[in-house]
Amino acid sequence: MRIDKYLKVSRIIKRRTIANEACDASHVKVNGKNVKASYEVKVGDIIEITFGEKKLKIKVTAVKEVIKKDEASLLYEVIPE
Repeated sequence: MRIDKYLKVSRIIKRRTIANEACDASHVKVNGKNVKASYEVKVGDIIEITFGEKKLKIKVTAVKEVIKKDEASLLYEVIPE
């Protein structure tokens, strides 16, 4: 699954276009490297997202095309900084 779609499905970023723009602006890193929106997410990847001054670091635990809103947080675990 593309990273822009993963960020939307997991509800980390609300809209796919915003996730796409974040990737283009180098606000998204996977395993320490800047990635484009077309990057294929795999289980075990470490994703770092920068929202202005805030940083969010997560580990991908599952990749699913469709998931209920209540279960979206099961796709990742937050890594404390």
